[in-house]
This record gives sequence, structure tokens and C-alpha cells, in this order.
Amino acid sequence: MTIGLAAAALIAIGSAAKADTPSGPKKNVIDEVAWIVGDNAIYKSEIEDEYAQMRGMGVSPGGDPYCVIPEQLAVEKLYLHQGKLDTIEAPVSQLASRVDMQLNYFVKGLGSREKVEEYFRKPWNALREEVMDKMKANYIKEQVQDNLTKNVKATPNDVKKYFAKLPADSIPYVPMQVEVQIMQLNPIIPKQEIEDVKARLREFTDRVNKGESDFSTLAVMYSEDPGSAMKGGELGYATRATYVPEFANVAFNLNDPKKVSRIVETEFGYHIIQFIDRKGDEVNVRHILLKPKVSSKDLRDATMRLDSIRKEIVAGTVPFDYAVRMISQDKDSRNNKGLMINSNQDSERFGTTRFEMQDLPADIARRIESMQPGDISEPFIMTDPKKNQDVAVIVRLQTRVPGHSANLAEDYNMLKRMYEAAEKERIIKDWVEKKIKDTYVHISDGWNNCEFRYDGWEKEK
Repeated sequence: MTIGLAAAALIAIGSAAKADTPSGPKKNVIDEVAWIVGDNAIYKSEIEDEYAQMRGMGVSPGGDPYCVIPEQLAVEKLYLHQGKLDTIEAPVSQLASRVDMQLNYFVKGLGSREKVEEYFRKPWNALREEVMDKMKANYIKEQVQDNLTKNVKATPNDVKKYFAKLPADSIPYVPMQVEVQIMQLNPIIPKQEIEDVKARLREFTDRVNKGESDFSTLAVMYSEDPGSAMKGGELGYATRATYVPEFANVAFNLNDPKKVSRIVETEFGYHIIQFIDRKGDEVNVRHILLKPKVSSKDLRDATMRLDSIRKEIVAGTVPFDYAVRMISQDKDSRNNKGLMINSNQDSERFGTTRFEMQDLPADIARRIESMQPGDISEPFIMTDPKKNQDVAVIVRLQTRVPGHSANLAEDYNMLKRMYEAAEKERIIKDWVEKKIKDTYVHISDGWNNCEFRYDGWEKEK
């Protein structure tokens, strides 16, 4: 279910100031009320602003913008009204740090706060307030949707009935899947490189403690954690079990948002951490991660060692599974016979040992494309997607499952997710249409000649 434009508009707030104002119905009117939903008016200028922002991002509204956008804005207002009834409050302290991340992203892209103000044609405080309003609205809508669909849980019988009713042309085709074993060696990192990384982190700490730099700005500019850098290093609310022990032990003992932790070493590199907020058994922190660089010589040495091991495996001297358990430094697969786990959360195979080719790291996909089950690759260098660091690996293709039409025996989890998604969409659609029926709605002349997504907007007069 599409939540609306708020999340997308957040990234492009102010784009309207840079785009041409589109022409719509009833020209030469400075502003007019296009829709009224309950006690809320939707103005022509609001619609044009949303459309301009979409155009600035190259996003199509998916139909006539003067039909699609007002309806989306009207649905958003229904969610916000329900949020009030459910007494849903956006966590301002949590969102404030996210606002900082977004503004820091703008600063990095444009070069300075002054250039951001110039680009968006508004003072910094006004821009900050606008970003906050967008985030609060989006949070409330997501919570309403979660409340509506929280009880959707598919049973095997539900999935079986759902699959039986799927038209033949709606049964998805499942591309070829593979299972891959991996053996990984991490190159030895010179001691001086480690000392240089620690020195940089100590410099960052001094700058923050002296008030010369903001921690989140430094994270945007320098952190080597791609998942959090653009968010100012923020990791979000998480339990202790979310993190590796070395990181958790420090993060969960912080309580002063003005201080910076000591340097923490983990398998991912070296971190400094700053406390943001605590909520129950969850803590929200931001961090800066720096990773020591490996040399070409160290990578060659690791590759040569793997080459020797591979020769013993191919000769039958050492079983692959045993060598993985004894030698591999990939902790996620080492105790699972080297089998890789699909960590792509957008994949239907997430959390399983099966991968579609596009879910694999590109370097591995290229190697196994022409391999047969049982084949072992030559050693090669790749970037570890979890650590974003070069490592030496060999891979073995264990299984190749040809492409096929989905079936319950092989693709139950995918069909289960399809059923749950369809059921959630049905529940939300029914709720929206009931909400429309129970809400005063007026659509002004010139804005009502549309085919709307939801029924019931145009009331009988």
C-alpha cells in the first residue's frame, strides 16, 4: 500500500522552488480550495508543490497529476485523523536526530548551510521545521497502517487456498537459484595502518569535545559505514543483541549525548560512538567507522594460501567442508559448511541459503555463472559486503535449481509473503473506503473529472 508522497517529498523539499510551476485547471487563480476532507482543505498550491517536487526527482505520478496527487493528499489526511483518534504521537527526540541527518546530507551535497538556505530559498530554521513536519506525518501514517495489519499472519491453509485461486498467468516465475559455499581469508593488516586509523578517530573525538565539529556531520563526511553515514551515523533504536558484543558493551553503557566513547574495535573496523536516546531495553546511538586498508601484497599472500588449500581439496586430500571449518574467516558461514545465507532483505529468498543471481555479490555471481554443482573456483579478490573490505575467497557451487513456475513445495515462503501482502492491501483498502464513507468530502468543480483509486470520494448530492 502506498503511504503517500511524504517520504519521497522529504528528499526533495524545496525542489518546487527550482522547477517550473505546472499549469493545472482553472488558471490565473492564485490559490483555490481543490478538495475538503473533514476539516482540512487541500489547496491548488499544495497540489502543484507536490507535483513540482515529483518532477524535480523525475518521478511520475502514475496518471493525471491533478487527479492522482489530490487523492493521495486526501488519503494522507485520513491517516493523520486516525492517528489522532489512536493517540499516536511521533517521537520528537528520535525524529530530531533524523532531521539532523537529512540536513547534514543537504550540507554535504551543497557544500555549506548557507548554500542549502539559498537552494531551498528559506532560512535554516524554517527548513528544519518543514523536514520535521514531513517526518512526523510519515511516522504517524506508518503506525496507523501497522496497527491495521498487525494481526495478518498466514497459516499453511491460507497460503494453499491463496495459491489455488491464483490465475495461471498470475503465478510468478521463479528464476534460477543457487546455493554457494564460500571460504574466506582476511589479509593481515599492518600495525601502522591501525595506528593511523586510531589517530584519525582521536582527532574526531577532540573536535567534537571542543565544539569545533558536530558528530553527525563528521559521520556524514568520513564514516565508512555505508548504511549509516548518510544518516549522520545514526543506527536507530536497537537491542543489545543487534550488535556484536564489543560494540554493544560500549554503546549500552553510554548516557551522555555530549560525550564520545573510547575507540572500539570490532570485526568491522574501529568505531567511536555517541549516545542519542534510550527507550526501554533499546538504545539509539550514532557512530563513525574507519577501516584499516589492506595492501596489495597482503591480498596476494592470502590468495596464494587459498590456492594451496584449493589444490589439496581438488586432489581429495582435504574435504571442502572441513577446510572451511578450520580455515575460513567468514563467521556467518564457517560453521554452516561454508553455505552463504541470503542477506538481501528485498529478496524472496531472504534468510535462506538460496540466491537468485542478482542477490549474490557481483564477483561471486560472475564466477559461478558457468560452474556446475561441485565445481570450485580459483581464488579471487572480492569486497566483503558486510565489512566493505577486500578479502580473498574461493567458492564452491553446491546446488543449482532451474527456473520454474512457483509451487507450494519449493516456494512456500515466497507465496506466504505474497498472501500476507495481498491481505494487508485488502485490509487497508477496505479501511480507506470506509473512512471515506464516514468523512465529509467535497471536491471542487474542475477537480472531480477523474477515475480515482478509491471508491466513495464523490458523495451523492
